[in-house]
Amino acid sequence: MKLEQVCAEIKPLDKEAMQRAVTHWNSIAKPLHSLGKLEDVIVQIAGIQRNERVHFDKKGLVILCADNGVVEEGVTQSGQEVTAIVSENFLQEKATAGILCRKTGADIFPIDMGIAQDTSLRNCKIAYGTKNMAKEPAMTREQAIQGIETGIQIVGELKEAGYELLATGEMGIGNTTSSSAMAAVLLDRPVEEVTGRGAGLSSDGLNKKINAIKKAIGLNQPDPADGVDVLAKVGGFDLAGMIGVFLGGAYYHMPVVIDGFISCVAALCASRICPTAIDYMVASHVSKEPASEMLLKALGKEVFLTCDMCLGEGTGAVTLFPLLDMADAVYKGMCTFEDNSMDAYQQLD
Repeated sequence: MKLEQVCAEIKPLDKEAMQRAVTHWNSIAKPLHSLGKLEDVIVQIAGIQRNERVHFDKKGLVILCADNGVVEEGVTQSGQEVTAIVSENFLQEKATAGILCRKTGADIFPIDMGIAQDTSLRNCKIAYGTKNMAKEPAMTREQAIQGIETGIQIVGELKEAGYELLATGEMGIGNTTSSSAMAAVLLDRPVEEVTGRGAGLSSDGLNKKINAIKKAIGLNQPDPADGVDVLAKVGGFDLAGMIGVFLGGAYYHMPVVIDGFISCVAALCASRICPTAIDYMVASHVSKEPASEMLLKALGKEVFLTCDMCLGEGTGAVTLFPLLDMADAVYKGMCTFEDNSMDAYQQLD
């Protein structure tokens, strides 16, 4: 699917299905809205699926994996070779995200969007890593669109295979640098405010990271009003794929769970490309990275979990799955006031 066509066909949530879901929640024999956000998310999913009888038994985590040329600037603690090693571990379910998926009954789909070497992952490689954004644009506009459309395609395939709920994840040494650059541009905030230590940088490493981002933004002049331009000039192929997953979720009427900082950047960029796509996103947790709360505020999202997580890989997003399952179980299985021959609670002023 072409990006322009997808964006043109993304529609608002089904308000009538959402109201029917609210009506059902209010008929359940418990105090009104006493499950808070767990009720709200079921109502949201009803609007997404256009049916108050929500269904999301088949879940998947899509992990977009790619390398970032900006590592040349000394902005990471580990070498670029780690991207391929960890990404391969997803296939063996040896990485944290794989273990969490196994525990929650979700399937895992690691995708090679641009790892700097050949891998055993599904090969959707745009190139062998991005260019060094501190010296030139990270990618061409055509590559950025290709990456987004790849993410959309993956969602379409998973929809066809019966998946009903997706989580987003990523793996790529140096991707907090590209994500911080995108966050600085999209939020119009100073680089220092949105840049953290990533996977454990020293103070000297953090300064290198900040300076590399400032240099990249100054050199490439990304247009904050054009999400594709921001992605192309200072982003990554993993971010491109994630943006596509968010847009694909909206197009195919599938809820997509946002992970942490990097996933939030992709979600915000997707919303700049197609604002209606925000309604199809569910925010899982707030990351320890400094820009996370700013990004969530810009998205208008409230999280379910505050666990001080900052691992990435989709770990925070998958951690939300059991809560969603419990909310769904109550929504479908609890008796109603009518079943108990009780007077229903009334909304009081």
